[in-house]
Amino acid sequence: MNIGIVGTGRMGTGIAQRLLDLGHDVRAWNRTAYKAHDAHEAGAKWTPILRDLVRESDIVISFLYDNESVEHVYLGTHGILSGRVEGRLFLDMGTVSPQTHAKIAAALQARGGDFLECPVSGSIPAARSGQLVGFAGGDAQVFARARPLLEQLCRRAEFLGPLGAGARMKLAANLLLAVFWQALGESLLVAGSAPSDAGHVLDLLADSSIGATLLRTRGPQIAAALNGETTRSAAFDVDTMRKDLRYMVQEAAARGSALPLASRTLDGFDRAAREGRGHVDSSAYPAYWITRQKARSPEAPRSNDWQEPRGSVESLPCGVSGMPERRPAA
Repeated sequence: MNIGIVGTGRMGTGIAQRLLDLGHDVRAWNRTAYKAHDAHEAGAKWTPILRDLVRESDIVISFLYDNESVEHVYLGTHGILSGRVEGRLFLDMGTVSPQTHAKIAAALQARGGDFLECPVSGSIPAARSGQLVGFAGGDAQVFARARPLLEQLCRRAEFLGPLGAGARMKLAANLLLAVFWQALGESLLVAGSAPSDAGHVLDLLADSSIGATLLRTRGPQIAAALNGETTRSAAFDVDTMRKDLRYMVQEAAARGSALPLASRTLDGFDRAAREGRGHVDSSAYPAYWITRQKARSPEAPRSNDWQEPRGSVESLPCGVSGMPERRPAA
């Protein structure tokens, strides 16, 4: 099939590479051009104008950062709706608020296009190997149309009901993840082991009846952060987790409920961001939290601090042309 990928961050690129491996013809667009480099190198056709990408695609998959990005890319002056959307299928796989998709779907349907929300859960390797879990919401007939493609991307693609159901399920999944990082920091503090023993403690926790897959797959990264080591790459950074937590709290409030654990966890992630840790992988959050707790005692030694090296990012507005070049090393 001819498939357009809108948003080539780490997950969008992973999905593009998966589709290319399966023999699909893939076109790629990203507002920040250098982030499309890896998808372009893998064989995707760089398409700097969104209406051109829409015209040349049977299906368009968007993987965008937040509510504002989705609305801008779909509804903006040079956005997806500026293209010929009639008869085409649009899948949004990003993590956004449930209300965001309502206006997108209405605008596409008025022009004869189909829209399905299907945010996904999983790692970059899972995206590359087709092992994601998809949470679909929208029209059942549109899901049936999308299902053959979703089954190539996901080990499980579940239809959950009307528009909004998929977005809420993805927020629910990420709530467990966010609270897990906070709970892990507290658990390691209770264990009281030295950072040099972090790997052993994490291995014991992973092997216990409360063990989590995250401890098995991310244990070395968590232990490295506890020992003061930094990493330049972030699969799911603190700022992204803060964004998702805020959407969770807002969604609960809109339904007349409260999320006390998510709200307190959001406070901790907000504090980490204010102290310069927003671009660090969220798996390092437990190390940050422990360091901050120990720093409260004047007698307690401070562990090595950590911070992601940061550089300037230049964004291209919708419709600006130019080939995606690899970003120069900082």
